[in-house]
Amino acid sequence: MVSKEYPRIGEKIYHAELPNGLHIYVDRRPEFQKSYAFFATNYGGMDMKFRLDGQWRDTPAGVAHFLEHKMFDTEDGNALQDLAANGASPNAFTSSALTGYYFESTEKFCDNLKILLSFVSIPWFTQESVDKEQGIIGQEIRMVEDDPDNQVFYGLMECLFDHHPIRVPIAGTQESISHITADTLYACHKAFYTPSNMILTVVGNVDPVHVADLARRILPREGGPVIPRDYGQEPAQVAAKETRMAMEVSAPQFLTAYKCAPAADGEDYLRTAVLGDMACDILLGDSSHLYQRLYEEGVINTSFGGAFEMMPGVAYLYAGGDSKDARRAAAEIQREAERLAAEGIDEDYYQRVRRASFGSNLRGLNSFENIAVTLTEGYFHGYDPFRFPQVFDSITKEDVAAFLRRNLTAERAVLSEIVPREN
Repeated sequence: MVSKEYPRIGEKIYHAELPNGLHIYVDRRPEFQKSYAFFATNYGGMDMKFRLDGQWRDTPAGVAHFLEHKMFDTEDGNALQDLAANGASPNAFTSSALTGYYFESTEKFCDNLKILLSFVSIPWFTQESVDKEQGIIGQEIRMVEDDPDNQVFYGLMECLFDHHPIRVPIAGTQESISHITADTLYACHKAFYTPSNMILTVVGNVDPVHVADLARRILPREGGPVIPRDYGQEPAQVAAKETRMAMEVSAPQFLTAYKCAPAADGEDYLRTAVLGDMACDILLGDSSHLYQRLYEEGVINTSFGGAFEMMPGVAYLYAGGDSKDARRAAAEIQREAERLAAEGIDEDYYQRVRRASFGSNLRGLNSFENIAVTLTEGYFHGYDPFRFPQVFDSITKEDVAAFLRRNLTAERAVLSEIVPREN
């Protein structure tokens, strides 16, 4: 177990790599009663095509999410109930790029960690239980299909991306999950739930050496091979310029987005992530010239916001909310991006936004969950997320203007709308 200190942010992180390839990160917080454990695999909704045992496999949309649901089943019962009985608050989630299982507890931490590591490592399901789960997840999918927030988002994804599986809903569709069998789940668990494809992150009043020893005792001795994945060849241009859907909503909703150039893993990934966030704050933040003007003119309201997102092979910057004139909002965003790219960014405004963005990153260190997820994403993408102060130091307002100039062009822009259904 080695440790690394980060004086500028007041953090000290312990790190160990087990012989099976599992990486363990511990952020020790002796002043807190509670502790938080996050056990994650580098496997998410978009990992649908991969090579296992010398063969390429195409799996249905929704397998990663389906597997997350079923992993809590054990031969003796249910791990969720076991953790809750021990005073823990457990849960899990599946994103496009990862699946994470976690709990928070103030007592019996080691007992709970044993349960977490055991059930995630040892799959147990029958075809009967899989068939039953199809009904439960099918109901979840129907709810998502009736949700305008989800529909406007996936409309956006289908406009942005032609081939990349990020355009497919994480939970899949009614049709896709009907093809998921127990064998499908076991194959995906074998491929991706191996220690060398996973990370354990712990934050709280815990002994780092004890955590590593416990993981070494419980988890498999072998790590498993690297699993190649295929996301298809995604073109630089967008798949479609716009989409519009009528639903039972009281007010129109929209999302506009730009298909950005993704970064390779490593330090460049962190720099691009910080740069994209800064560009988003400068262009769209609630202290921006654009936000103030559109709000005063009634084009947007407090629901308006945006973000920069990156995953393997894709990146996009988006903005949206409620608006009676989505086209005008999208056009004004485009116009302001072009103005900032051409004229440059005011120095005082840049420094103000930079300080606020840096402060937001610092405040994120108050959340155990945020620390764990940040360390996890950093490990999976090959960078140290706690080096963000140095990255902030290296980014200039000219860098942000160049990012806008390169990525926020009219050719890269798409629009997704949800409008009230006419009766």
